[in-house]
Amino acid sequence: MLKTTFPTLNLESSALGFGCMRFPTDADGKIIEDEAIRMVHHAIDNGVTYIDTAYPYHGGNSELVVGKALKDGYREKVILATKLPMWKVEKHEDMMAILDEQLEKLQVDCIDFYLLHAMNAERLELARKLDYKKFLAEALAQGKIKYPAFSFHDNYDAFMAILNDYDWKMCQVQMNILDDNNQATLKGIEAAREKGVGVVVMEPLRGGLLANPPADVVKLYESWPTRRTAVDWAFRYLYTMPGVVTILSGMSTMEQVVDNLRIFDVPQGEALTDEDKQLYVQVKDTYMACTKTRCTGCKYCQPCPMGVKIPSIFQGYDTSLMRADGSFKKGYAKISAEEADASRCVGCGKCERACPQNLPIIRYLKEIHAECTAE
Repeated sequence: MLKTTFPTLNLESSALGFGCMRFPTDADGKIIEDEAIRMVHHAIDNGVTYIDTAYPYHGGNSELVVGKALKDGYREKVILATKLPMWKVEKHEDMMAILDEQLEKLQVDCIDFYLLHAMNAERLELARKLDYKKFLAEALAQGKIKYPAFSFHDNYDAFMAILNDYDWKMCQVQMNILDDNNQATLKGIEAAREKGVGVVVMEPLRGGLLANPPADVVKLYESWPTRRTAVDWAFRYLYTMPGVVTILSGMSTMEQVVDNLRIFDVPQGEALTDEDKQLYVQVKDTYMACTKTRCTGCKYCQPCPMGVKIPSIFQGYDTSLMRADGSFKKGYAKISAEEADASRCVGCGKCERACPQNLPIIRYLKEIHAECTAE
């Protein structure tokens, strides 16, 4: 197992982290506990030392199963991370109450990395208003957490505002072959590295998208002198990236656990060659060539006066085009059920005037709506 270290903490971690958001489930959506625990134990027995869960995962049951999995000496072998659901916090006291609930569910006295969950610009303002710094100071003083951290979904400017607002010990960001210029961006990861804040990566496979590439990407990989699976290439892009300490994988089967352990059985200090870097450029360009809107999700077009969720529509549609066998009809149906679909567009043009990419938003909305509602 490739080992790494959180900067300034002198805390060793496995480069592969077990993300506990996608445990195996039965037909009713309930976690198959025995199998989930067997998978976690196998991962830890073979070198994984980072376990990540959160309050809402599996309808609130992930932390309960993780607590069971870490009994019998396994807690002492790992770095445990979970998250404070900021959307549930209404007053300052709620933060400690939720933390205490999580400690009980996990059956532990202390959580190693405690993250403010899914932070963005709006939640930063909420956290400030609720005096999150006082809460973290209290939790640290009481020995309930060791290292304050945050997970993130927004743009680079919001990331930098949050990063610079507190003495964080870790940040968790979305990064993969396609997202070098999205969300926190590579520039944000470099900023965290310069501040000595360790980076944990989520969505390394873009929700499975990179594990099931379209035919043109498959041809690129197969033409390369070094033969690796698409998943191999996706993880390799990240574990060679300066600043990245641990990469989370939401493993749903024992086969995925075993395969990931194989992928991370690599030498220390392995780096990308110039040829490898060129391959990633070609892979990203090939994925992006499949897309229609090229929306970056900056949300300058929001809020729409009619409530149309333009970024959700565009990014969902583009992602479906990049999948080998994808369709956006089901995703679009969910947006329609929320009364946020493109049929509500009145063509006012406010979105197009605000779009920094100068996208023909109105035309794209009409075309995507027609395609996704066709019989």
